Amino acid sequence: MASNLPRARERIETVCAVTKGPDGPDAKTLRLQVLDVLRRTLGFDAYVWLLTDPVSSVGAAPLADVPCLSELPTLIKCKYATDVNRWTVLAREPTPAGLLHRAVGGDLSRSLVWREVMSRYDIGDVASVVFADRFGCWGFLDLWRYRDTPVYDNEDAALLSDIAGPLTEGLRRCQAGTFTEPATPHRRDLGPLVMLLDDDLEVVSRTEASQQWLDVLIPPRPAEPAIPASVYNVAAQLLAVEDGIDDNEAYARVHLADGFWVTLRAARLNRTDAGASIAVTIEETSPVDRLDVFARAYGLSARESELLGLLATGGDTREVAQQMFLSEHTVQDHLKSIFAKTGARNRITLLSRALGTQTGQLRTDRRPTG
Repeated sequence: MASNLPRARERIETVCAVTKGPDGPDAKTLRLQVLDVLRRTLGFDAYVWLLTDPVSSVGAAPLADVPCLSELPTLIKCKYATDVNRWTVLAREPTPAGLLHRAVGGDLSRSLVWREVMSRYDIGDVASVVFADRFGCWGFLDLWRYRDTPVYDNEDAALLSDIAGPLTEGLRRCQAGTFTEPATPHRRDLGPLVMLLDDDLEVVSRTEASQQWLDVLIPPRPAEPAIPASVYNVAAQLLAVEDGIDDNEAYARVHLADGFWVTLRAARLNRTDAGASIAVTIEETSPVDRLDVFARAYGLSARESELLGLLATGGDTREVAQQMFLSEHTVQDHLKSIFAKTGARNRITLLSRALGTQTGQLRTDRRPTG
C-alpha cells in the first residue's frame, strides 16, 4: 500500500491542476475523481465530503455515501456538537488530517458521533481532513471504515495531509468557476423560504410557498431527501454556538446552478407550541455577500477586494483612488491584477460575474480600463 501513496499524490495533484483551466471540472466532479483515487489507495467503506462557506465554515453541497442517511439530522447534529476532529479544529492544527481512533485513544465511545450514530453501523475508524487556506475554509472530508478493516495509520494520515494543499486550491478554484457567467434569473415571488425546526433538527413547519420555492431552487431528484442537508447544517451550527463548541455564525452561502447563489441562516426563536425553536431562512445571496465569496474564491488581496467593492458601488477610477488614498495609476495596477486573477477582460464583465447581474444593468467607468 505504501508504494502506491506517491502515485496517488501525483494523480490527485493532476486532477487538481485541471481546475486552473477554463474548462476545469466543477466541485462535484473534482470530488468524485479524488474519491476514486483514494478508494483504490487508502480504501474506505463510506464517506462524507462537504463544501463549506469560506467564512463561517458551515457545510453545504454534501457529497456522501453513508449507511445512515435515514438518520441524517442526528448525524449532522452530532458532527457539529463535538470538537473531536471537528474540521474547524483541524484547521488550526499543525496538520489538517486527523484519525478518530487515535483522537480518542482507541476508545471509540469517547466520540459523540460514534456513540450516537456510527456504533449502530459497525464503524471502526474515520479519517478526517479539512481544506482551508488564508482565504477561508472550503470543505472537509470524512472517510469511514468498518470494524472488519484495519484502522487508519500514519501513512494514511500523511497522504491526506499532503493532498490537502492542492485540493484546497482546487476546491477554491471550482467555487470561482461558478461566477464565470451572470446568474440565471430565478422567481422571486416565492421567497424567502422559512423552515422551523426543533432542537433535534426535525422540521416542524414551513412557510406556505416554501416547497414551491424549494422545488424551483433545488429540483427534487430520486432517492434524495426532501430537505437539503444545508438546512440541517446551519441549524446544527447554531446549536454548536449555543453550546460553546464553535463561535462561527450559523449561515452558509451556497451555489446552486447557473451562477445562482443562496444564503441560509439559522436563528433562535421563542419555543412554540409545536416545539419549533430554530428558524432557517433561504434567500438569494446579497450582492455584498457575492462579492465576498467572489474575492475569496479568486484569491484577491485585501486591497483588490476593497477596490472591487468600491467599483461595485459605481465609482470611477478617480473616485476610487481618492477613497483608497492611492494614485490612479496604482488603482489601475490593482485592477489589472484582478483581471489577471479572474479572467475578466473589462470592468463590465468583472462586475457582472461578481454581482450576478446582466451587463446592461451596470454603470461602467468613464475611463479606460487599462
